[in-house]
Amino acid sequence: MSRFFSLTRLFALLRKEVIQMRRDRITFAMMLGVPLMQLMLFGYAINSDPKQLPAALVAPVEDRFSRAIVTALELTDYYRFTSPGVSAAEAERLLARGEVAFVVTLPSDFGRRVLRGDRPVLLIEADATDPSVASGAVSTLGTVAAEALQRELGTEAQAGAARNAQLQVLVHRRYNPEGITAYNIVPGLLGVILQLTMVMMTAMALTREIERGTMENLLSMPATPLEIMLGKVLPYLGVSAVQVLVVLTAARGMFHVPFVGSLALLLGGILIFVMALLILGYLISTVARTQMQAMQLTFFFFLPSLLLSGFMFPYRGMPGWAQALGEIFPLTHFLRFIRAVMLKGAGYDAVAQPLAALAICAATLTLLALLRFRKTLD
Repeated sequence: MSRFFSLTRLFALLRKEVIQMRRDRITFAMMLGVPLMQLMLFGYAINSDPKQLPAALVAPVEDRFSRAIVTALELTDYYRFTSPGVSAAEAERLLARGEVAFVVTLPSDFGRRVLRGDRPVLLIEADATDPSVASGAVSTLGTVAAEALQRELGTEAQAGAARNAQLQVLVHRRYNPEGITAYNIVPGLLGVILQLTMVMMTAMALTREIERGTMENLLSMPATPLEIMLGKVLPYLGVSAVQVLVVLTAARGMFHVPFVGSLALLLGGILIFVMALLILGYLISTVARTQMQAMQLTFFFFLPSLLLSGFMFPYRGMPGWAQALGEIFPLTHFLRFIRAVMLKGAGYDAVAQPLAALAICAATLTLLALLRFRKTLD
């Protein structure tokens, strides 16, 4: 029987496998780290019903009725008026830059109309580039505002007049009036595809040389670390150009995603984003010893980036610590940039912040990659 099966041989093989697993520290860390990371992110960071959304208030006349509506909306926990009492032009600028999710407008004759029972009008403009963000907040608006006015009027006769007036709530979903999910997903999908492919391909740039035994030839060349890095990452710009062309063509031709911004600005932002990804992959290749480790580190970076960037779940629905963590990923800033340019028609002034963040990411990753690169074999 021992000829076909032996516990001694089995335990010897098990012991050998455990020793090899312990030696491969990156793989061992991945086995423990990925489940814990998924548990933390899905348990604490992900929220499909975002609250405390920033809003702006346009109210030329501030009276007790406008204050009552603002208080009532804030009590729903959906609205947080970060910009009260701004002008219509300023509110438009804040909405275009993504600094607020809603603009609530009360006309100058709102209070008089309430007292006369003359159908007062409440206008709310929502940033619908992500339809899931605005749905919960908008659905509660009419009832909450009407009840706030009834409480403020006080007497039964006046309250009855307010009920007869039937507060008219106008909801304007900006940039995506029909709430089509593809308008939000498809532009972001370009960033996800580029991140997965660009980081994965360049993450194996140096490890491939080591495994093929050609690293010595590379190191013997009279080239600086910067030249070696650029020589490794720049060829993949052509691959990224093909991917960008395919995704943008499909977005327009198949999904009818609107494109109202500048093509030159869009391509410039994509170039900065792709360079940051390529250099990130090169940085991973300086850390990994094998192509398998490079793939594992790429996946370890890709998963939290996908969850915390705002692609799959609303960014503003996450707690503060998760939003702060999401700011370190280039994909977070790229999603803000591409949605603003494609859906809002934003100019350079409106997207200067995410572009600057992408440029800082690229510069920081370049410095780290050059510091990590060694011109001698370990």
